[in-house]
Amino acid sequence: MSGPTARARGLLARGGWIDVAGPDGTYALRIGGDRRARPTMTLNETTFRDLIETPGLKARAGGGWIGRPAPTASSTPPPGAPGRIEGERPIMDPDGRLTLRRANLGESPIAWLARRKDADGRPWLTPAEIAAGERLRLDGELSRSGPSLTMRWDALPRTGGSGSSSRVEPGDRAIAAGRRLARALASLDPRTHAIVEQVCIRQGSLQLAEQEAGLRRREGKTVLKAGLRRLADHYRIG
Repeated sequence: MSGPTARARGLLARGGWIDVAGPDGTYALRIGGDRRARPTMTLNETTFRDLIETPGLKARAGGGWIGRPAPTASSTPPPGAPGRIEGERPIMDPDGRLTLRRANLGESPIAWLARRKDADGRPWLTPAEIAAGERLRLDGELSRSGPSLTMRWDALPRTGGSGSSSRVEPGDRAIAAGRRLARALASLDPRTHAIVEQVCIRQGSLQLAEQEAGLRRREGKTVLKAGLRRLADHYRIG
């Protein structure tokens, strides 16, 4: 365990909390609720990610995050979204100002599934399948980052006219990502489309995706892998 990570965990255990990332990408760890006071510690992205893993973070009522209490033997992880931490990230608007937007600060379901192994100890997903799923997830996040979009899933951009300005604005990137997303999803058949969208874009668990798609237990694994292979072919990965 690194020194900064160990110190940060100790401060969280004493009631400290982590403020949202500033313009420089660092996080302020504070003791007490006054944002005007100088931070007790400044965290880089690596340390922040370590804290997401252990002790785990949860949203704080006044903004930012606090540490999760140590799980008891009877505790079970919340269903639906393994590794998901609801939070906010600063996104630059077209006028140059930073706006906080909702984002998953934890591990994506694809990254979580990438660490699973089969009965023979082999990785559950191939590198090409992992890369394809993460690429789709990233385009899903980018497509919702435009200033004119809401966080509703039905607000995902479909097709439309191209921008007329030569300067690439955040909204232009969102529209371009939405078009890539639409093309990628169109490459899937209806059966794989539903489960790939649930896991990669909505970032739900495989079990939840199976339930929503009406699949039998463990059947979603086969369907998801088939969809990720189609995506890898679409992206020409591997």
